[in-house]
Amino acid sequence: MKIKDIRSKSTEELQKELKELKSELFKLRFQFTTNQLDNPMLIKGVKRDIAKVLTVLKERENAAD
Repeated sequence: MKIKDIRSKSTEELQKELKELKSELFKLRFQFTTNQLDNPMLIKGVKRDIAKVLTVLKERENAAD
């Protein structure tokens, strides 16, 4: 996920995306724990996507102040 794409979305879309990413992270962690995850680097990628979304949301919050 590119930061440019994230910034083009509305705040509501970002909050929905954040919820989906957290759900996906939970599923990946569960798969990792049960040794069903083939590529553990997927967890790292999802964490980075969550951080990107949170960063953009925080930027918008600070810009509104």
